Amino acid sequence: MSIEWKGIMPAVTTKFTDNDQLDLLMFEKNIQAQLDAGVHGIVLGGTLGEASTLLDEEKRELTKVTVSMVEGKVPVMMNIAEQSTKRAILAAHKAEEDGAQGLMMLPPMRYKAGDRETVAYFKAVANSTSLPIMVYNNPVDYKIEVTLDMFEELLVCKNIEAVKESTRDISNITRIKNRFGDRLKIMTGVDTLALESLLMGAEGWIAGLVCAFPRETVAIYELQKAGRIQEAIEIYRWFLPLLELDIHPKLVQNIKLAEVYTGIGTENVRAPRLPLVGDERKKVVQIIEKGLNNRPTLPRYKNL
Repeated sequence: MSIEWKGIMPAVTTKFTDNDQLDLLMFEKNIQAQLDAGVHGIVLGGTLGEASTLLDEEKRELTKVTVSMVEGKVPVMMNIAEQSTKRAILAAHKAEEDGAQGLMMLPPMRYKAGDRETVAYFKAVANSTSLPIMVYNNPVDYKIEVTLDMFEELLVCKNIEAVKESTRDISNITRIKNRFGDRLKIMTGVDTLALESLLMGAEGWIAGLVCAFPRETVAIYELQKAGRIQEAIEIYRWFLPLLELDIHPKLVQNIKLAEVYTGIGTENVRAPRLPLVGDERKKVVQIIEKGLNNRPTLPRYKNL
């Protein structure tokens, strides 16, 4: 089993009802909007998906529902964010059983593992499953960097196929390409560096604001891929104030509020998170409303 690591893959939010249950109706409405826009994959249970607050049975239900809904049109990936190797292996097995076609994997949570420990962790999980794996490399937020030398060791595992590149260092894309060629596919993971990363050789974008603005996000990818760079830049410049909502400690609340304004989500988050209030909410609303008031007319970006 392998995944074509390319294009736009939303790190989707998890929808909750007012009484803190999974809101599968709104979740399915959002997934359908992503599919209609032309996304190339779905990533469940990431940071935006409030992974640390989800019960195992909720993750399994989300996986099964999404796999059933997409009907094989795009791959469905589950994020692995666990504190122990044992739990990570178990989570990988559950995802595989539930029909996920791939895994996104964070380094060990809470414990700041050393390089040797981090490599051993990823290898143990990779060797326990047939699913393809994308390593999430985000040292800014998770305090562990997967270096090129570490990837050299990890790539002996054939199913470690991609990296979600979130180091915030654009030149790292060139370093990865120079070192590994096409062996390690690059999916950019920082919304505010996305177009730059794609132009430097990233194959795709694990996106956040796509949850609220799927068509604009896919349009940027398709236009730059087709060489229509200036058109992509114009949409990206409009998008940037919204994309900056993703690089914020309250990115979940920010993006869920944006989903409300585009009609494909609710503000419900799971405690200890709380919806935005007061001046903080007003500032985010202003950004969203300004974006909507100046929303660009998109070209026919599909099948360029």
